[in-house]
This record gives sequence, C-alpha cells and structure tokens, in this order.
Amino acid sequence: MKLIRVGAAVLNQTPLDWDRNLANIAGAIADAQAAGVSILCLPEMCISGYGCEDAFHAPHVYETSWQMLRDDVRPLTKGMIVSVGLPLRYNNGFYNAAALLVDGEILGFVCKQFLAGDGIHYEPRWFKAWPHDVVATLYRDGQEYPLGDIYFDIGGIRVGFEICEDAWVALRPGSDLSFKGVDVILNPSASHFSFGKLNVRKGFVVEGSRAFGVTYIYSNLLGNESGRAIYDGGAMIAASGQLVTTGPRFSFAPWGVTNAVVDIERTRVDRARTVSHRPVVDVRMDDCVRVPFDFPNIGPENNVDEGSPWESSPEIKQEEFSRAMAIALLDYLQKSWSCGFVVSLSGGADSSAVATLVALAVQLAVTELGLDAVKARFAYIPGLAAAASVRDMVAALLTCAYQATRNSGEVTENAARTVAGAVGATYYRLDVDALVTGYRDLISGAIGRDLTWETDDITLQNIQARARAPSIWMLANIENKLLLATSNRSEAAVGYATMDGDTAGGLSPVAGIDKASLREWLSWMETTGPAGQSPLPALSVVNAQQPTAELRPPDQGQTDEGDLMPYPVLDFIERSFIRDKRSPAEALQLVRATFQEYDDAQLRTWVERFFKLWCRNQWKRERYAPSFHLDDENLDPKTWCRFPILSGGYRRELAALDQEEA
Repeated sequence: MKLIRVGAAVLNQTPLDWDRNLANIAGAIADAQAAGVSILCLPEMCISGYGCEDAFHAPHVYETSWQMLRDDVRPLTKGMIVSVGLPLRYNNGFYNAAALLVDGEILGFVCKQFLAGDGIHYEPRWFKAWPHDVVATLYRDGQEYPLGDIYFDIGGIRVGFEICEDAWVALRPGSDLSFKGVDVILNPSASHFSFGKLNVRKGFVVEGSRAFGVTYIYSNLLGNESGRAIYDGGAMIAASGQLVTTGPRFSFAPWGVTNAVVDIERTRVDRARTVSHRPVVDVRMDDCVRVPFDFPNIGPENNVDEGSPWESSPEIKQEEFSRAMAIALLDYLQKSWSCGFVVSLSGGADSSAVATLVALAVQLAVTELGLDAVKARFAYIPGLAAAASVRDMVAALLTCAYQATRNSGEVTENAARTVAGAVGATYYRLDVDALVTGYRDLISGAIGRDLTWETDDITLQNIQARARAPSIWMLANIENKLLLATSNRSEAAVGYATMDGDTAGGLSPVAGIDKASLREWLSWMETTGPAGQSPLPALSVVNAQQPTAELRPPDQGQTDEGDLMPYPVLDFIERSFIRDKRSPAEALQLVRATFQEYDDAQLRTWVERFFKLWCRNQWKRERYAPSFHLDDENLDPKTWCRFPILSGGYRRELAALDQEEA
C-alpha cells in the first residue's frame, strides 16, 4: 500500500481583496497541515479572486498575484504539496494558471487549456487557452519555472491538473495524464451554482477517477464571490470510480478543508488491470517536473462521505434555493459593507419571499456558526452586538414597510403585517396615497384634463408603484441598509414591473427565479422548511392569495394572471424561447401540446402577447438591479441572456401566426 492524505479546500474569496483572500488561503493551508494533509488543492484563481472581470486586463493584477504567491503563500507550504490558482502573464498573453508549490518552493505552472466562455463565463475575453502538449519556460526574478501542459513527479507520486472547464469537455487533459502514469489529478475550480449542477460535477469527478485510474481531487469556491454568481463549495475526492468523501455545501465559513486517506498503489493496480489502458512507453522528459519529497507514513482508516445531510431530501431544489440565497444575501451584505436590508413589503408572494429569505439566512448562519460568531462577522453594524437571539438579529438587520394607497386591501396589509411579525422584522406602515394624489393633480393641472382609468390606465398604475420608491429609499438611506427589489423572473420576461417603482433597489435577489417556483417554495416554507429549521406557518396568509399588483381600484378585480396569462404558461413559453431558442410558431406548437385545457385562440393570444412584451421590455431587463444566478435559464443580460434593446419585434413571425389562423 502507498497511503497518503489528500485534501480539497473551499474558499470564500472576493475579487481584488488581497488581504481577505490571503487570510482564507492561509487558514485553509493551516487546517490541512493540522490534519496531516500532504497534497492540498485550492480553488481556481483563489489569489486574485475569479470574478475580477476586466480588471484581468490590468498588469498590476498579475504582478500583485505573483508577489503574493512568492512572498506570502509560498512560505506557508513547508512540508506540503499545494496547488494555488492565479492569473499569470507570459509572453504578452494572460493565462488562467495553477501553481504547484512543494515544500515551500514554486515547482511550476499548469495553464488552463479549455476556457469557459458560455453562460455567465467570459474567460476568452481575458485569457488565452494554453495549447495542448506545449511546454514553455517562465523567467521571473532570475529563476526559471516550467509552464504549460506539464505534470509533476513528487517523491515518486505523479500529479497532474484539469482546471475546471478542462474536465467538462470531451477531450479532457486527464486522458493524456492517465497514459503518462499520473496518480493524482487536481481540479481547482470556480464552478458556479445552479439547480441540479452538483450531479454533473459528481459525474465527471467519479468517472474521471475511474476512467483515468487516479485519485481525483476537486476543490471549488464558496459563497457570493463578486455579486451575481453563487458558489456552493462541495469539495470532492474520488478514487478508482468511487466517491471517497465530499465536503459540505453552502457553508457560511470563510474556508473549509475536506480530506481523506487514499491508496495510490490501489489506483495504479486498477489502472494496470484495465485492458484498454495503454501507457506511454516513449516517455518524453520535458513535460514532467521531478522533485524529491518524503510522504509521511500513515495507517489505513475509513473515509466517510460527509456531504450535506439534506442532500438526500426529495425537496432538493427547495433546499438548494434556500441555502444558496442565504449565503448569497449575507455575503452580499458583508462585502458591500451594508448594515442590513430594507424591503417594501406588499403582502404578496415576491416581497414576502424576499423578507423570509433574509430571516432564513440569519437562522441558517446562526445554526452553523453560532450567534456570537455571526455577530462578530457583522461587527461593523451598529447595535447588532446587543442581539440576544436570532429574532433580535433579524429585527436589527431587516426593515419592512407596507405602503398603502386607496387601492390597497386589508388582505394584503394583514399579510404584510403577519409575515413581518413572524420573521421578526422591524415593521412600518406608510400611507402614500396623498403622494399619489399629489402627482395626479400636478399632471392633470399641467395638461388641462383629469386622468381617468379609461384613458390613463398604465399611467395611474405606475404612479402608485413609483410613489412608493422615495420613502422606501429614505428608510434604506437612514439606516445605511441595502434596498432589495422584489421582481421575479416571470415578470422580467414580459416587463410586468414598474421601473423606478417595484424594481427600485440595489439588489434584486429573486429576479432569477420564476413565479411558479417561488410560490412552490413559499408553500414548502409554510409546511416544511429546510432541514434543521422550523417551517413558517404564517405564510399561509400569502399562499392563500391570488397574486395581484393591487394597482387598479378594487372593483376591477385585478390579478397578475388576468393581466398576463397563467404563470405556468408564461414560464413555459419563456423557456421554449430563451432556453430552447424556439420561434413563435414552434413555441405555439409546444404550448398547444402541453396546455390542452385551453382553446387554440387563447393560446395564440398568449404566445403573441409574450413575444411582443419580451421585445418591448428589454430595456427594463437592462436596468434591473443585480440578481443572483440560480439556474442556466437566467434572463440577466449582463451574465446570461443577451438580446437587443431595439429589434424587429418578431413582427413577421407573429404575422405568420395570424395568417395561419385565417
């Protein structure tokens, strides 16, 4: 047997926050050393942060990263083998690289061969892909370092790399590494969270360990690194097609290390027994960096698949949503140096979900870290130190206000008051009807006629939403808190939101989730809730309602679905158009087959309405406050779904639908 202890770290990094990033790296290395880890994999770009965007074009970012690697990180690795991700400059090109440090020395650099350039990733904008099977030499500070498509022989154990996207493609570098006799593959990643993505990661980690006959070590970022993307951690170690151990996901800790003892000799034997394995016999010498290293003698032990206790839950999407939003909100709060959150609480599903998510984030953080640790994390917030309970902390961090007009009803006001009380928020009731009347009279006097619902419906609806913005902004400014907008993805798709009204805010946390899913989550929170947490029965007052903007007079019976279409139909059309790239005619065919309970004329009307509203309202989506990326069906034009602000509006395609009817 050849037993070694290996580890994978997850880090909560921040772009260009050099001191914070170094502290997390140092903490992870120290924990790994204390656990007896010999080989430790840190995440991709962990020195600079992954989400530096166009700052990756700035030479000082590369210089600072190099200096930190050389002066600060290198001395921490005595007696260990540690991979560290950083941006690297070579021959007037910028590269996404992983440095391998051995016993306090920089041994060499492996550069990423396949860049992530789809979805929320724009790596080709900043980096060059390193060509396969090319080795170069980096000259820095009077020394030479091997660079490129290389692997390492460290004390007789061979180590290679697949950097994040390298493992997601068909021509994985791991295949060549296997033929070269590599024993351990390190995968430093910055893999953003989306629903169900964990299974894909597990697939390539476990299959990579089996197909390549290696120990496979996967590390990842953790938390809300730079604003939109959420990283769930989830370190993994696999060997010979078996998942040896996994780390927890969605932790509030700044770093975490998952470790396991693996038998290198066993993976070698498993690979040798594989008939299809064809080792390289014509061995080249320039792509392998060799250095002696004494691995400590350790005894065998049973490794336990830790993971997260809730991951076997049948409500896995609800759990993931709850925990992803929790770390995203609290990280955003801390990294923006805000003193809490403010929500304009209408008593409807969206704003109630946002308020509930804030309270749940506090509950989950305290459950994991303890009340004192959470207070210490947010020690910069005045008055928080006096909080003696989770409820006290929520009251200090979350302010809600119900803003009534003459069109508001007792049902929604009661719902807002009930939800705020149930979660423990500070609650205000504001009557803004006089402001609405003032604006209405102001414009009526200017144009010389009265504004009526018959002639000015949209105008009169919008002014109510806009009149609520200044007062809620005032509360946010007074308390130095972050105003949370409450629009969801279904509304964003068709522009069913008032700009500078319900879209007002510095962050729009639920803009990445559709209305149907949000309502399902609220029902789940009412009756079940996340593992280890209590449900919130008070949400029944929200879940019993039919969604309504409540902007027209009560006698008009306004509902969201009456203005638009049933939300399941809207979400289906949106997915067929945005995710599957269907034309209006194709979307109509799919809607017909799926929603047979509606007549054809009604479905045609809804399809036409969706496409017209989509094209008309791209400018609104461009102006939404930043939102969290929750799945790969996002509408955010800055990270996922680009669409022209001005377009032909699908006039020809929609006209063809009318001709078909004729």
